[in-house]
Amino acid sequence: MPGRMEEHTGARIARARKRRRLTQRELADRSHVSYSTLTKVEQGYLPASPAVIGALARALSLPVAELTGQPYLAELRQDRLDGLIHPIREALDLYDLGADPDVVPRRVGELTLRADELCRLVRAADIKRVAAELPSLLREATAVAHADGTTEAWRMLASGYRTAYDVATKLGFIDLSAIALDCLEWAAQRASDPVLGGMRQYLRALAYLRASDYRTGKRLIRLGLSRLEQAEAGRERDVVTGQLQLGAAVLAGRDQDGDTAEAHLAEAGRIAARTGPAEKVHWLSFGPANVAVHGVSVLAELDRYGEAVEKAEGLKLPGDWPPSRTAHHCAEVARAQLWTGRTDAAFRNLLEARKLAPQQTRYHPVVRETYAGLESAKRRMPDDFLNYGAWLGS
Repeated sequence: MPGRMEEHTGARIARARKRRRLTQRELADRSHVSYSTLTKVEQGYLPASPAVIGALARALSLPVAELTGQPYLAELRQDRLDGLIHPIREALDLYDLGADPDVVPRRVGELTLRADELCRLVRAADIKRVAAELPSLLREATAVAHADGTTEAWRMLASGYRTAYDVATKLGFIDLSAIALDCLEWAAQRASDPVLGGMRQYLRALAYLRASDYRTGKRLIRLGLSRLEQAEAGRERDVVTGQLQLGAAVLAGRDQDGDTAEAHLAEAGRIAARTGPAEKVHWLSFGPANVAVHGVSVLAELDRYGEAVEKAEGLKLPGDWPPSRTAHHCAEVARAQLWTGRTDAAFRNLLEARKLAPQQTRYHPVVRETYAGLESAKRRMPDDFLNYGAWLGS
């Protein structure tokens, strides 16, 4: 019989708290997390929401990833993904070394097409394939950008750095994702592309969202919007502006500022009505569907789980929507369903997330927290539930 998951985030929180020589009451006071919530999270009776994990990590002066257990190295080794990370790190470190005489790169146009295809494959959740191919593309792109020096070449290199960020984030290598974002900014400046610069600030804001530093995240959103004012008016600028508004909405929601969150959602909705579906513009998945999905996310961040579930039930996502984005939505809905006691529906959404994007879902901390909560809530577990836990890692 497959085993249950041996360690949950609550257990890691308890261990970190004891290392800091804090009582549960002291940590609850420092983090502004209720004592009742903290005790239930540590015991595994209550799933830890991203907001709670972030608040506790800040109070303990620890990165969020240490409490969630990322990266999940045992599973990465099983999937033979661990060996793909170091070559990406090495390729990123070459950003300022100029053209490598030992690298014979493809033409700019050909590399641009391939870089765009890797962006698409990440959205299709084919992470292993992308991670394997990315280092060589980065080396070629770096050589071409330095030798060619054109805006197109620097944009192509920036696209590769953005994909490195995506891979690192999805696999839980937070330090590497930060390095990739710094490289992205470096290339965006050389491309003199304010749209890329604005997108980089959006991605940075998401990092601060995960760290529960909402103030800095909001500052980055404002900087991104200011950067976009320098861009030429048009659909591309509108799409990135709309995505920044969605990021601002989630930040405000997690900060329990519902009115501000709704205002950002409304502005994103107005922009999406103008752009229409624009999922392929910088592969941000922006458009009316993404605004609606973020509406569900914001309700969940505001702890209005019943409303989030109800809104999700009324959504019909496009059939060709990126699998990675749909799977992420399924994971968020599953968390809301767990909090409203709809355990069977929550598990069905976890199964759907796995079907759509197995590599992404296995390394998604919300999926693991939701599964741990379901495990505590269910008295009798069917074999497929136990098998799911074994697949996540036991």
